[in-house]
Amino acid sequence: MAKHRIGWMPGDGVGNEVMAAARTVLDAVGFDAEYVPLDIGWEFWCREGDPLPQRTIDGLRNCDAALFGAITSKPKAEAEAELDPSLRGRGLVYRSPIVRMRQEFDLYSNVRPCRAYAGNPLNYRDDIDLVVFRENTEGLYGGVEWHPVDGRLRAALEEHPNFRRFAAVPPEKMSFSSRIITWDGAARIVRAAFEYARKHGYPSVTAVEKPNVLRETSGMFMDAARAVAADYPEIELWDANIDAMAMWLIKNPQNYGVIVTSNLFGDVLSDLCAQLVGGLGFAAAGNIGAEVAVFEPTHGSAPKYYGQDKVNPVACILAARMMLDHLGETEQAAAVQAAVARVIADGKVRTYDMGGSARCSEMGRAIADALGASV
Repeated sequence: MAKHRIGWMPGDGVGNEVMAAARTVLDAVGFDAEYVPLDIGWEFWCREGDPLPQRTIDGLRNCDAALFGAITSKPKAEAEAELDPSLRGRGLVYRSPIVRMRQEFDLYSNVRPCRAYAGNPLNYRDDIDLVVFRENTEGLYGGVEWHPVDGRLRAALEEHPNFRRFAAVPPEKMSFSSRIITWDGAARIVRAAFEYARKHGYPSVTAVEKPNVLRETSGMFMDAARAVAADYPEIELWDANIDAMAMWLIKNPQNYGVIVTSNLFGDVLSDLCAQLVGGLGFAAAGNIGAEVAVFEPTHGSAPKYYGQDKVNPVACILAARMMLDHLGETEQAAAVQAAVARVIADGKVRTYDMGGSARCSEMGRAIADALGASV
């Protein structure tokens, strides 16, 4: 019987190719696992009207962790048009399955390491070692939205003095999204960031929000951050506004280590940080909750490249490394990271984004072969 039970979710497009490369590396490092195929993605939306079928949710509950490839997402009208004809007109609404997974399993902590590997020609600087902690279940991605804006919601909004300038807008010409921040939600993601900083020796945690404008929601997040920081006197709490942080990450990214913020801001900042260390081909993430954890590369399904064995699989391989570490296989995780670093530093095998011609599968094979010197 295998030691670990892993949900295997390639998803759409190049998700299948990068997952195959990651499997090559996992097999080479000797990871003892049973891989459980789970359905997710655009195919199941079109055929069944649900990109995250209930059978997949049930299957995840019986796994120790999961590795996820990529999904295709399209706007509302296009999603409706691509449904099987028998499903159209039933009021089905496409919703990102990865967002649903995060909320279904309360995967509140989205952890995105962004490390510059020596020898990567795409590095902005070679001394960058950033980790973004993004709250994963609240904020503007909570999915609490309305259109049209009428009825009791409209009546409640009209009681607010700042709504006056919108009073003449017809309900059908207005959409409304809510940004919900809770004290407990903010406190637990900040605590996860401080625990990580303590474990890995980072001297500071930077909380990023916009409390001078978003006074209630960002204000609560920052108040929670200060309360949690009091439990970690050896780690300094820095704070920054989201717009200023974007500027400072370009100016002097080497000054920062652990960054913590809310859902939308974390989504934006983590992609910025990813570009500093080579782009989405190097950006891995862990969606971590109390009982379930799903690891993924943060790029999309890249349909224009699907079938060409072309894209960079390093992000997915690093996601697998995060999964190993989460499962307590720390020696295997360290070996995979060392093998990735060795191949990048050597420079003989590079995918197209790095200026080379190696295929996705060739990069996976090269990292697997480099494990010989790491395990």
